[in-house]
Amino acid sequence: MNEKSHPRQARLFGHRDFRLLLTGAAAAQTGSQVTLVALPLVAVVVLDATPFEVGLLTAAETAAFLLVGLPAGAWLDRMRKLPVLIRADVVRCLAVGSIPPAAALGVLTMPQLYLVALVTGVATVFFDVAHQSFLPAVLPREQLVAGNGALETVRSSAQIAGPGLGGGLVQLLGAPVAIVADACGYLASALLLARIRVEEPQPEPEPGRSLRAEVAEGVRFVLGHPLLRAIATATATSNLFAAVLMAVQTVFWVRVLDLSPGAIGALLSASAVGGLAGALCAGQLARRVGQARLIWLATVVTAPFAVLWPLSGGAAGALLFGLASGVVLFGAVAYNVAQVSFRQSVCPPELLGRMNATMRFLVWGTMPIGALGGGLVADWAGPRAALWLCAAGFLLVPVPLLLSPLRGMRELPAAPYEPRAVDAAEAQHTAQAQHAGEAQHAAQAQHAGEAQDAVEAPSAREGHAAQGAEHPAASPTAP
Repeated sequence: MNEKSHPRQARLFGHRDFRLLLTGAAAAQTGSQVTLVALPLVAVVVLDATPFEVGLLTAAETAAFLLVGLPAGAWLDRMRKLPVLIRADVVRCLAVGSIPPAAALGVLTMPQLYLVALVTGVATVFFDVAHQSFLPAVLPREQLVAGNGALETVRSSAQIAGPGLGGGLVQLLGAPVAIVADACGYLASALLLARIRVEEPQPEPEPGRSLRAEVAEGVRFVLGHPLLRAIATATATSNLFAAVLMAVQTVFWVRVLDLSPGAIGALLSASAVGGLAGALCAGQLARRVGQARLIWLATVVTAPFAVLWPLSGGAAGALLFGLASGVVLFGAVAYNVAQVSFRQSVCPPELLGRMNATMRFLVWGTMPIGALGGGLVADWAGPRAALWLCAAGFLLVPVPLLLSPLRGMRELPAAPYEPRAVDAAEAQHTAQAQHAGEAQHAAQAQHAGEAQDAVEAPSAREGHAAQGAEHPAASPTAP
């Protein structure tokens, strides 16, 4: 960390409400990582679930983004975000807390796990959208990258500590009892969030505006923005094939690599070191190579390592799997810090909830499809074949980014999105990248603010809005 970073970090962590938000995230994330190990093991070891049933469980966890993802953003733009965060944590605490007593009484079934996963997923939709929309109310705009970096650091640290803790608890107490840690994490998060004192005004809905119109406005904003559209496509592709991985990895570890619960926890913890490194390095990388470049470079460099997942086997199988996961997580976290900070800064405050919900619908809505597909492939051809499908999919992730204006940019626009200005700037960036080289592009970017006011290029937003109306979306990376 350079010397200029210390005052920035001091100002960030000197903010009481942000410290509470960060500590609550740490508690909830650590508990969730315990369940990441314990819940699939409950299905595979305790209930002897098939690969398809495990895939269905993963699909149930993410189906909520398809069911309520879009209206959630419109609803949240009509209410204060903090009470929603607290209630969502309470609901998740009660849902996951129902598993240990059911197991102790001998009445735990796969349908209950599906129901818990679905209820927890719905609460997570509201929590995640509200959380991303709440951060700009806690921190000033110039601290959003640092704030998101700190949250990703907490997430990555939990990914290191949580699975190891979860694997140990499963081995000592059994998978159902270990899930108590997740319930406690959600409860601690709710109590910490309740102490935040930020003054959050009650949003006033526009008279005569319907929920459908407000949802459509969020969809048009995302699909009409050339950079957000590319980011959404790449992230949706990544999450589609990440869900394949989530659906089959526990079956692969237990039935192919023959790993114990403790070894599985250690594997997840070790691979999560890559995510922590990505969170710690994201700010410095963005300053060195540019925030726009970081978004596509992170995927280009790290996605090919996914090929090591299906190649894992023998004595070094766990090592290869962990190495691949660590490198891919490094790229994913660095990518998330850069693109989420951009989304928060480019979106008008009154649209934040709908923009984040639309993004979550688009990028998380692919996960139930990936989970079901992964389970079916694993059932039919084995878990290793499903991992080959996953690896092939990860190689496609950078393509939408490389075909977008991002490839010719170093920094991202910081001002709230104006369709005509951004579309004109996109055309100028592309022309300069093709004819004048990167040096001229950088010079143009410095003066884009003056040039954009005078440009009257036709807006592509209306055309993309029409396309979005025909799209099934017509919205976490996440993350």
